[in-house]
Amino acid sequence: MYLAGLIALTGVLAWPAPRLLPRWTALRAVPGPALWLWQCVSLGAVLAGLALAPLAILRMIDEPDGLPSPADHVVLAVLAASISGLVVLRLAARGHVVGRRLRTIRREHRELIDLLGDSGELPDEVRVLDNPTATAYCVPGASRRVVLTSGTVAALGPQELQAVLAHELAHLRQRHDLVLEFFTVWHTAVPAQLRSGRGLEEVSLLIELLADRSAEHQVGRVPVARALVTLAQSSHPSGTLGHADFAQVRMQELAVSCRHPILATAVGGLGTVALAAPFVLVALSVLAQ
Repeated sequence: MYLAGLIALTGVLAWPAPRLLPRWTALRAVPGPALWLWQCVSLGAVLAGLALAPLAILRMIDEPDGLPSPADHVVLAVLAASISGLVVLRLAARGHVVGRRLRTIRREHRELIDLLGDSGELPDEVRVLDNPTATAYCVPGASRRVVLTSGTVAALGPQELQAVLAHELAHLRQRHDLVLEFFTVWHTAVPAQLRSGRGLEEVSLLIELLADRSAEHQVGRVPVARALVTLAQSSHPSGTLGHADFAQVRMQELAVSCRHPILATAVGGLGTVALAAPFVLVALSVLAQ
């Protein structure tokens, strides 16, 4: 019973959940707990999938007198072991490919901006490129960089420029790149027939909203909104985190001043349940032996 429940939990967390969560747009009002929920759902699916094989083996060897289990138990055990093996292989393969590609792109781009950029009177990790187009983004990693153009510095006032720097530094300080990399690996590891593009897009939006909240806390809502309007049409290179992503939705969220502590608590609790569910099922199965 517990093995079948774990298989069902793996399926629910891996397929319907990533399709239903983007429709729950109220989560954008609580980006921190919402991102926690997304991480818990994804990690819960991974943990449930990985726990299937050990639980199936335990079920097989716990038969009376060491005899083989009935045919239906064998089929269930083979299915569980196959799912666990597939999860491990897909995650390992995609983690290697995605991680190597991102590290290469970021290293090459960082070397280029260090060659062409100038920090001026700004913090050491900031580089200003001589370009009239207003754009801003950050290059995460061990040698992190915030990249602005001369057009950005010219177009923004002191408070708006501070808002942009606060937003990008929030990405770097909170390591949003690792969160996005995990979801990219998980997204590409899932077979194409099962993956949901909206899930990865919604996670990217939540990350931007979370950085906006950090910038808003430091400089206020108005400078963040003005900077966002100025940079709304800008773009950024692949492998970086850009300031203008999801500008329209972010402006809508900035316009809402109220907070939602009850929703935040409920969403955080739901995420904890999703993460704990595989452990609970495994523990109950072991105790029932």
